[in-house]
Amino acid sequence: MNTLTVGLVLKPQGIRGELKVKPYTDSAEDFRAFSRVFLEEREYKVLSVRTGGGAVYLGLKGVADRNAAELLRGQEITIPRDEAPEPEEGRYYIADLLGLSIVTETGKVLGTLKDVRQAATDIYTLYDGARDILFPVADGVVLAVDRAAGTITVNEKRFYEVAVL
Repeated sequence: MNTLTVGLVLKPQGIRGELKVKPYTDSAEDFRAFSRVFLEEREYKVLSVRTGGGAVYLGLKGVADRNAAELLRGQEITIPRDEAPEPEEGRYYIADLLGLSIVTETGKVLGTLKDVRQAATDIYTLYDGARDILFPVADGVVLAVDRAAGTITVNEKRFYEVAVL
């Protein structure tokens, strides 16, 4: 099954089996659209969702108490890719970007996108065949994303100003 990782179980919340989750989505509110989630390939029906302080609090069928919730601590939450909401224009799922070629506006290939670290400004890691190069997705660095062509186009001058070589 093609899946997307949407969050991480941080800890049990309360005594009724609720889970405190760190969302990997743009908004914690995105979890309201999920009717089911998977933890280590086991399916759980979503019974309740509430949000607060950037966290998601999930109630799942079959997780009835704190002890059951404790067993899920540290597990990643996934959903089937075809059940994921379409991202807004100009936004992408990280899974859809990994493996794309990073090219300059003149077509020079710099490498392949290997990892994305989420922060105030996302940090991309590209592999150029010999080493990893990190660069923030700061203003003016990424010019275009073309998933169909398999490329992320960057401004070469701006890229070399911010890249950690």
